Amino acid sequence: MRVPIALACAALAATLTHGVGSGKGFAEPVGVPLARLISAYPDHLDRIEGNWLVWRDGTRMALDDGRTGKDFATWLADPDLEDMLAIPYPAGAPAAPPPPNHDPGRARHAAFFTKMYGDCRKREVERHLVDVIWLPGSLRQRIRVTRINGVAERLELVSRALEALPARLRPYLAPAAGGYNCRPIAGADRVSPHSYGIAVDIATAYADYWRWVGNSAARHFPYRNRVPMEIVAIFEAHGFIWGGRWHHYDTMHFEYRPELLPDTVPIPRR
Repeated sequence: MRVPIALACAALAATLTHGVGSGKGFAEPVGVPLARLISAYPDHLDRIEGNWLVWRDGTRMALDDGRTGKDFATWLADPDLEDMLAIPYPAGAPAAPPPPNHDPGRARHAAFFTKMYGDCRKREVERHLVDVIWLPGSLRQRIRVTRINGVAERLELVSRALEALPARLRPYLAPAAGGYNCRPIAGADRVSPHSYGIAVDIATAYADYWRWVGNSAARHFPYRNRVPMEIVAIFEAHGFIWGGRWHHYDTMHFEYRPELLPDTVPIPRR
C-alpha cells in the first residue's frame, strides 16, 4: 500500500529513537523530513511504503536498519536513511558553536548516494561531470561537479550571486579548492561527498577544520569560523549545506544536500 508522505513522516518522527537520543549524546530532532527527501530528488525517488524508500525504478531501500542504540561513531560510519536525516540542519542561523556531535548532514548512507550519483571507483561519476565557471566575471576558475539533480546549474547560480556581493568578500571566494575528487574523507574510510561531484571547497586561506586545532583525537577542539555568513546564506538558498554548522566543523566545505534544507531557489527555465 502506498502511504502518504505526511503520514509516513509523522509515524517515523514518533518512532525514531535510535538515530538520536537514547544514549547517543546528540540532539533529538523535531521531526524526520521524509517528505523533503522525496521532493528534493524528484527524478529519482517516488514514495515511502512502510519502512521502505521506493525509487522510481522500483529499487527499495530500508529507512531503518533495525539497529538500536547506535553510538556516534556507528551513526557516522554506517548510518541508515533515518540516521542521515535525524539531526536538523539550522539553515539561516547565525554561526555558533554546535552542540557536541551535532553534525547535520555529515552522516551519509553510502548506498543512497552511490545509486544516485555513481561509484567513482568504477568511473561511473565521471560521465556526468561538467565544468562550472567559478566567478565568471573575474576569476573564471573551472570546477567539475555532477550535472545530476541540477547540481552544476545550482552551483552556477551560487557563483553568480556570490560575485554580486561586496568586493570586501572576494578574498573568501577565490580561488576555490575544487569540486570532484574521488577520495575517502580525511582520517576515515568513508567516501567523501567530493567523490560524487556534489561538494565544493572555498576560502582555503580562511578555512578552519576541527582536525587542525586542539586535541582532535580527544575531541577537545574549539569552534572556529572566518567565513562570512552572507556567503553561507547564498549556498544554503541553492541547496548546499555548510560544514561550518557541524561540531566537527569544516568551514571551507559546501555540499549539495537539499533534503536537509527548506525550499531552494528554483533553476530558471531556459
